[in-house]
Amino acid sequence: MLGLTKVSAVLLATATLIVASPAPSPVIHLLPRQTIIPGGKPCGQNNATNRRCWKNNWNISTDYDNINPPAFNNRVYDFHITNVTNWLGPDGVRKPAMLINNQFPGPTIEADWGDYIIVNVYNDMQDNGTSIHWHGIRQYGESNQDGANGVTECPIPPGSMKTYDFHVTQYGTSWYHSHYSNQYGNGVVGPLIVRGPAAANYDIDLGPYMINDYYHETADRLHLRAELVSNGPPPDSDNILFRGKNIHPLGASRGGSYDRLTLTPGKKHLLRLINASVDNSFVISLVGHNFTVITNDLVPVNPVVRSSLFMAVGQRYDVIIEANQAVGNYWLNATLEANNNCGRSRNLFPAAIISYQGASTTALPTNRGTPRVATCNGETGFSPILTRTVPSTAFAGSAVGTLPVTLEFPNHGRGQVFEWRVKNTPINIEWDHPILEYVLENNSSWPGAANLIDVPQADQWVFWVIQNDFALPHPIHLHGHDFLTLGIGSGTFNINTMKSQLTFNNPIRRDVVQMPGNSWLVIGYKTDNPGVWLMHCHIGWHVAMGLGVQFLERKDEIKRMMPLDQLVPNCDAWRRYAKTSPYLPKMDSGLRRREGEEVEKREPAWRRIA
Repeated sequence: MLGLTKVSAVLLATATLIVASPAPSPVIHLLPRQTIIPGGKPCGQNNATNRRCWKNNWNISTDYDNINPPAFNNRVYDFHITNVTNWLGPDGVRKPAMLINNQFPGPTIEADWGDYIIVNVYNDMQDNGTSIHWHGIRQYGESNQDGANGVTECPIPPGSMKTYDFHVTQYGTSWYHSHYSNQYGNGVVGPLIVRGPAAANYDIDLGPYMINDYYHETADRLHLRAELVSNGPPPDSDNILFRGKNIHPLGASRGGSYDRLTLTPGKKHLLRLINASVDNSFVISLVGHNFTVITNDLVPVNPVVRSSLFMAVGQRYDVIIEANQAVGNYWLNATLEANNNCGRSRNLFPAAIISYQGASTTALPTNRGTPRVATCNGETGFSPILTRTVPSTAFAGSAVGTLPVTLEFPNHGRGQVFEWRVKNTPINIEWDHPILEYVLENNSSWPGAANLIDVPQADQWVFWVIQNDFALPHPIHLHGHDFLTLGIGSGTFNINTMKSQLTFNNPIRRDVVQMPGNSWLVIGYKTDNPGVWLMHCHIGWHVAMGLGVQFLERKDEIKRMMPLDQLVPNCDAWRRYAKTSPYLPKMDSGLRRREGEEVEKREPAWRRIA
């Protein structure tokens, strides 16, 4: 296979590189950043004894929905996405994979609060589109940069590139991933961190710590297996990786190595935990140590000490670990729920090693710790530092919508399949005609399968009662907002009799929340961000089977806020490619598979990256 440099050279030499989105305009994007507007009373520089402050004028109490530091920096990255046919995976098993800059996980994106991030994404694959979603980034006024193909853009076709350019108005830990079907399960994923103030002091920032399930088969082939009712539950993961590492589940002699992270005795360390799985949720614990939680997702919270943390797919926690134990090696354990309600792995004891400086660099820990009994229940008890209080009287009338989630078992030609529905609709987006392009065209004739809800209100609280009528839990992720979790409970929510069970005064706020099985979830957010925003289950199999809905927020303002005409060159390039591709139309929601499509008559999905 050609190296990355050679691939780029060939593409340029043959003039097949299609610039899908113009480079950011320095006139538009740079001039406003020249004026520094202080965000608050000076409090000093951010350091080990003053983490609540940031660059003198901002602090942990600065409301980032209203005030942000100026963009002192443009953070520019080039991503080359390639497919590799015989990649030696981290645990010694060769497989097809998709990689960013020939690495897994992909490069860490780093920025400071208020910066602009600019990422040039080159699709150097042969037979796949792609798009990159910046998970949890609010994208204020920049819905066209959200990276959800079929929603905010068309996929980037092979041989093309697209420039993403967006402002980071929050700080903390997140990640990015492909939103092209289950492509991120093949390797198109990486960490994203934004430095800013913190709710508690620490000495050393250890950086992002991505934990994810890992499969020896491709995500495309696994989806075909997972959707068939006759196959039962989704496939077990073959492994759990820590920062892209682990031994083979049958032992180190088969390949791989444990990830090792070093602590400095007597110091406090910030660790940025990320669950970047396709399916598996887990409970994280460090033998002999506690976690002081200071952020959930991208929301700073008042510090809370926990001995373990449940992490649903897509969730993040910034935690402080104090190196106050004897110098040695300690297991960092990931424990999965035993009944396969939120994923299962063939690695029965997935773990990494946390070592103190001065300990053996080869010895394994000897203490497994107290066995954890993991459930699929999300964490509670976090109090956001920036408070959001909703008047309970706002929870009434047209401000409250109901979104029932159901599971059906239709026959799609090769047997019964699992089909998740929201409002009795399995979402099915159009790769070649995203909703933002409909907005550009002043066209409201999007198909019903888009599962689109028009939310025209401006700066009003809206609430959604999500009713889960099946036994499995779902990590619910909303693009474009961090939302208030007003309540979670079992059974069926009754708006007339159960309003008292909701919390309106500064409830937990995040961008992914775990909704239990046979339960209700009530969320709320303010309509302060015009755009089209996807809400979906972050289990890859479930969203591919239809579990998603779109909110079209303040439609009439979108065209005035963002240059939607920049969508067109990439969409035109995608439509030209789609006419000749042997692997289209899509097989899932894109997001999901088309109604009635007989996939057994076409090329198997795994051939896309073989």
